[in-house]
Amino acid sequence: MSPAPVNIHATAIVIGTRGVLFTGPSGSGKSMLAFSCIAAARRQGAFAALVADDQVLVLCHGNHLLATRPEAIAGLIELRGSGIAHMESISVAALDLAVDVISLPESERLPPENERLQIPGMGGLPLVRIWRGAPDPLAVLAAFAPDFHGEMPFSSSGSLIF
Repeated sequence: MSPAPVNIHATAIVIGTRGVLFTGPSGSGKSMLAFSCIAAARRQGAFAALVADDQVLVLCHGNHLLATRPEAIAGLIELRGSGIAHMESISVAALDLAVDVISLPESERLPPENERLQIPGMGGLPLVRIWRGAPDPLAVLAAFAPDFHGEMPFSSSGSLIF
């Protein structure tokens, strides 16, 4: 039997068929970076949607980690300073990668190789660090997530080739 879901203060999205979990302290820019990635993917014609913002319920299903949300926040994302926006969302997605939203002055210049985000009692996800002020976080994601290159917007049919 799988353990009960773990409630994580994060934002989860899907880009193409890839689930991405944005983590970081409160106010670090998780929602805005996730929103920017969704918008960039959609401009390139790829499917992209919100799973959950602020509260992500992570559960284990076989060998996969899944993200879902409390129904009360379905389709809602807080864009700090602008308000709460309504957007297309899906109720559950398999997670493939975690993004740690960082602030440059306080961060290491070069992070450790093969970093992973560990979710207590569930396992881990490969981890990529992205600066909260990155002008194109989807491009940064593509540069450091080579396994994503097989699909839009990360493939040759998109414009993010690295």
